[in-house]
Amino acid sequence: MRYLLQNIKKNVAFWVFMYVLGIVTAYVVLPNTRNAKIYDHLYTELFVDVTVLFLFLSLLPQKISVWIKRLFYLIAYTVAIVDVYCFIKFGSTLTPTMLLLVGETNAQEAGEFLKSYLSADIIFSKLGWVLLVMVVHVIWSIFLSRKEKGVGRKENTTKLRPEETGESSKTHHTNLLTRVSLLLSLIAFIFSLTDYWQNKVAFYRLMSYQTIGEVEHELTEKTRAELYQPLYRLAFSIRANQLTAKQVQKLITGIDKVQVDSCAFTTPHIVLIIGESYNRYHAQLYGYEKPTTPRQLRRARQGELIAYQDVVAPWNLTSFVFKYLFSLYTVGDKGEWCNYPLFPEIFRQAGYHVTFLTNQFLPQAKEAVYDFSGGFFLNNPTLSNAMFDARNEKLSYFDEGLLKDWDQLIREYGGAKVRGNEDTKKGELTIVHLKGQHLDYRTRSPKNRWHFKQEDYNRPDLRPAEIQRLAYYDNAVLYNDSIVDQVIQRVEDEQAVVIYVPDHGEECYGEGVHFCGRMHSTEITGRLAHEEFDIPFWIWCSRSFKTEQSALFDTIVKAKNRRYMTDALPFLLLHLAGIHSPDYREELDILSPQYYEMRPRILKNTTDYDEVKLKNNKSSKE
Repeated sequence: MRYLLQNIKKNVAFWVFMYVLGIVTAYVVLPNTRNAKIYDHLYTELFVDVTVLFLFLSLLPQKISVWIKRLFYLIAYTVAIVDVYCFIKFGSTLTPTMLLLVGETNAQEAGEFLKSYLSADIIFSKLGWVLLVMVVHVIWSIFLSRKEKGVGRKENTTKLRPEETGESSKTHHTNLLTRVSLLLSLIAFIFSLTDYWQNKVAFYRLMSYQTIGEVEHELTEKTRAELYQPLYRLAFSIRANQLTAKQVQKLITGIDKVQVDSCAFTTPHIVLIIGESYNRYHAQLYGYEKPTTPRQLRRARQGELIAYQDVVAPWNLTSFVFKYLFSLYTVGDKGEWCNYPLFPEIFRQAGYHVTFLTNQFLPQAKEAVYDFSGGFFLNNPTLSNAMFDARNEKLSYFDEGLLKDWDQLIREYGGAKVRGNEDTKKGELTIVHLKGQHLDYRTRSPKNRWHFKQEDYNRPDLRPAEIQRLAYYDNAVLYNDSIVDQVIQRVEDEQAVVIYVPDHGEECYGEGVHFCGRMHSTEITGRLAHEEFDIPFWIWCSRSFKTEQSALFDTIVKAKNRRYMTDALPFLLLHLAGIHSPDYREELDILSPQYYEMRPRILKNTTDYDEVKLKNNKSSKE
């Protein structure tokens, strides 16, 4: 006990300063928003975290523990400074994307970055609090070191007995105080274990997953781990990058395995518009009472836009859906999605000029893990070069910014024959990925484009704030209608086809429901399937396409009532292009006579969509 008490006294500074550092870093990265609050169990969980390390150090010999402490100080303060600095400069603490960007930065770029962003005023920002803790810690360590040396010299020169100096009494009181402190700390430690244990189990579960998709799904659960300290955020970011690196490597290995036998360039220009969070029951095109899609409805009545009636998404998470949309992997296939080729690679090898315009998946420091998970393979330099001839380099606040990016790329890079340049490619594939109706709905359309107001809705079942949010959503749908129409206008004079598909649906105050957004519960109910997995899906065909490819156009029209799930979308694209490849499977191609319409549509790899809908319809009738 005497040995333990001596070591505990020597490690008290570790406990105090690491606990204070943890509290400070939690507060200084708190967002400046009305509802922002610190982690509920910050004080108790941090108490246990620091105490466990403290006791571990106290059990080690002093010569070993002192070096471990120094190493831990170096790591803890460095990570805390980086984490808080990133929050100040980029509005985000450490994320997997930020770590990825750091890894891709060379020495010259790092030097230029430091010159641009390091300035004296950073000391007087929130980072100053972390630096203050560090400075006080250094001063305290120097003071304590000098004091210990002074005591050592005094002991060597003085031979007085303890009772003559009163040291015996002091030591007794000190030991008593230490023991009482230890007892109180032990009691506090035991009471804190409940909160500590739950979060640590969740953290272990998070770090033990073998795919980034599993990690992302875990983060949608209510029992997910709270990464409340910079060191935890760093550990998670490292793990996330390890998992994505494995899948990226598989995809890179598969680049050379892509095979194209021939290409007829049946559709010279294919445009794929990928929307976001689109509830089909808020689309006028599908019977919604509000005029949210007047342009699409007009084109449908003219017979150029064919709205498909029974289409579902395989997931209600963007990143999961993107892996299905881009890979020729479908639900139920063997292996992982990354073991299959990506359809833009096939198009490029076939002779198409591929352009990618995204308003979500560009690497940025503030990127959430969901965007990181969905876009990591699109942003890898090797894979990006294999898939795309041209792509935009910045995000826009509103989706109309993508149209400007498209026009700029046409001027700068050109494309196929319509560009009038020397590119020998015979066809074009343009992929437009919108921000669409992603939360926050209020920010998805310019104020001067708002059309719907609270007074336009007769919904006594909803509160005023909910009605307002509903109006914001419908305004976002109306704005989205204008964006996709402008996309169509850009290819109207070509022999072109435009396909619109959102990643998934979105709940937005359905009948008797006080909820908007998405539910990520394990059970998929009839309501969930209806609101979050039913999606709008349409194909628009230009006048010249209808003339030149009349048989194919008739096939597109006749297929509109077929059952379909969007994990099979790449096979439809290959059909439209006339690409013959060993990777093509006609039973998954909705335009093929061999299409297997009764293929089970399994949602989230767990639930048969059609069985859930059938049960829901029966219960509704009863």
